[in-house]
Amino acid sequence: MDLSQESIRKTLGKYKFRDVAIEELQKVHRVNPGFKPLVDTYTFSDSSQKDLLKLVGNIPVSYQGRSYNLPILLWLLDSFPFTPPICLLRPTPSMMIRVGKHVDARGRIYLPYLHNWDHPASSVNGLLSEMIAKFEEEPPLCTKPSADEKDPAELLAYVEKISGGMSTMNIGPPASVGRVYPERPVNKVTVVGGGDLGVACLMSILAKGSVDKIVLIDFSEHSSKGGTMDLEIFSLPKVEVARDLSASADSKVVVVTSNAWSDDESFVSVVQTNVDLYQGIIPCLARCSPSAVLLIASQPVDIMTHVAWKQSGLPPSRVIGTGCNLDSERLNYIVSTVLLSRAAGSQPWVVGELSDSKVPAWSSSAPATDSQPEITPGPTSTKPLTDRAFEILKGRGQRSLSVGLSVADIVHSILADQRKTHSVSTLAQGWGGVCGEVFLSLPCELGTGGVARISKLTLGQEEDLKLRNSATSLRNFIQQLRI
Repeated sequence: MDLSQESIRKTLGKYKFRDVAIEELQKVHRVNPGFKPLVDTYTFSDSSQKDLLKLVGNIPVSYQGRSYNLPILLWLLDSFPFTPPICLLRPTPSMMIRVGKHVDARGRIYLPYLHNWDHPASSVNGLLSEMIAKFEEEPPLCTKPSADEKDPAELLAYVEKISGGMSTMNIGPPASVGRVYPERPVNKVTVVGGGDLGVACLMSILAKGSVDKIVLIDFSEHSSKGGTMDLEIFSLPKVEVARDLSASADSKVVVVTSNAWSDDESFVSVVQTNVDLYQGIIPCLARCSPSAVLLIASQPVDIMTHVAWKQSGLPPSRVIGTGCNLDSERLNYIVSTVLLSRAAGSQPWVVGELSDSKVPAWSSSAPATDSQPEITPGPTSTKPLTDRAFEILKGRGQRSLSVGLSVADIVHSILADQRKTHSVSTLAQGWGGVCGEVFLSLPCELGTGGVARISKLTLGQEEDLKLRNSATSLRNFIQQLRI
């Protein structure tokens, strides 16, 4: 591979592992000599730019007895080869991208090999081999239909040779590709975890009718023991079952239900097992869907939501937990329907930590109104009512179906941009005198960007003390974890 050009030598000189990167590039040349190095400017999601090396070339793909050349672009970050390339398709004007579990609408490629990248065990040659295998199963490009063609799924007869002028193509989707996609954004939701809770969430979200596509990711080795295998046998409209996290690409909401159980007696050790599991999940989910809202349903939910926020790098408004939403909805139902009582202009809530330390509160205005609800201790006359309702609430467990219905309600509020208020786990720092980074359930107005605003918090002395103690306890516990 010719790396003697001044621009290439200058750019490689800025790479953190220059010699190792050059060695990897020479290996690529020996196995895939058609890939050529070029220098170009890469624009990151935060609009910052950097001159990077890229490889352009074609990979041979066989489909239905015919051979095709797929044009591919690999951006090599300055920490290459210890970080994976950013992989993109390079469709010609006569091609259009077929969005699938390995390719998004921009032509960005997501593969298990990229997710599990670990140099030197992982290499560009190995990546290209997996790319060929995956694209032979599900071709990522097809011809643009002509006026008399109704089936755009026919595989494009790719050009045998791509001209060198391809080097000037930028990484964004060609303008001609944009018009083949629907104007309305696709409401895609991903549920991670194939256990009873994951399946309950999927079915509940599907029943709400607000999704265009829902992906259930189950990467456990024993998925046949749960409902995942049955979902694959009895296929449902809009549902895709996948085994790798790349299938979550471009989701609007990602629901995480995964839990890793440990035989350790220490609660810290049990939670640390979950934290370690998240380390292999959350960063990848954030990369695949950088604009998504992460909704955490794993237990203990307040702690795991904090962990997900730290590991994802997303703003706190877009990382929330199911928290006390189910308890709040139940409490409201018990007060209004079972006890046949309603304090004028008020609504009961459950806030704080999802544990025995959770506390009841009342809002001075109903949710989803133009005025921001202010949470108060409520008049003295409501305390007997609250105590009776709380006693009834204690007898209600948190079964998978119940949590799934709660998750679906939260997801619907986000997708529909309802601005409905839910008691979800959110970063509570600065609210009600809470100090430090800690996640607690607070009534939050939810929209497409996650938490739009949090209700004002004014509690009675007893409830306030409970909330502060919960915050201190959670903060001390999190300090014991290796996040």
